Amino acid sequence: MAGSYGPSGIGPLTSRRWFRILGGLVIPVILLVVWQIASTSGAVPISQLPSPEMVWLSAVDLAERGLLGLYIAISTQRVLIGFAFGAVIGLAMGAIVGLSKLGDIFFSPILGGIRAVPSLAWVPLLLLWIGIGEDSKVTLIAIGAFFPVYTVVAAALRHVDQHLLEAGRAFGYHGLSLFTRVQLPAVVPSVISALRLALAQAWLFLVAAELLASSMGLGFLLLDSGQNGRIDRIFLAIILLAILGKLTDAILGLFERWAIKKWA
Repeated sequence: MAGSYGPSGIGPLTSRRWFRILGGLVIPVILLVVWQIASTSGAVPISQLPSPEMVWLSAVDLAERGLLGLYIAISTQRVLIGFAFGAVIGLAMGAIVGLSKLGDIFFSPILGGIRAVPSLAWVPLLLLWIGIGEDSKVTLIAIGAFFPVYTVVAAALRHVDQHLLEAGRAFGYHGLSLFTRVQLPAVVPSVISALRLALAQAWLFLVAAELLASSMGLGFLLLDSGQNGRIDRIFLAIILLAILGKLTDAILGLFERWAIKKWA
């Protein structure tokens, strides 16, 4: 369509980086304006919807006390460590189940059942087994990151084109060489998608981990603020979780472009 191209006529306007960045800011800016109007006009009580200024001032207060950066760093560290462990184990189990019929028979039923267990159901068991330290929190996050990677990778490997496998064998690839040279490159886009899902799941499980038996982190900030009626800090914690989740996903998106260019 005529309106889809820029002045130079080179490529659609929607494919340009600056347009995508500005376009992505439109809805957040609109929501911020609506939030400001709703909170300052009296349409919604301050006790239910603090103004953006109140949330900003609460962030400044926590930062001046040295808590905001600490909470962000602790939560990010927990997510990254748990995500790394869960993703690696998920890749290994996904490969076993996706490449081996015996692996599929033995592991698929039990892992399918465990996958249906809600995140909070693991908390009391992990507290009894591991205690209230960092290990239990990281383990819960790793559980959350494991299943998206395992599920997607196993399914992707099962459905690699048989003609592609036959061509690989014709070139002399078998076993590990067939996996690294043919099967793995064929599922790289699926693997990256699984990692992005796992990272999002890791942030979700972080909140479950920090809501119980925690004295620091953004999940603790949510719980503590709720108990003290600090709705401004509740909004702050939610916004920070959204920003951190988006930033880490964007970093993984850069890795996705590099990985697809190199292997796929």
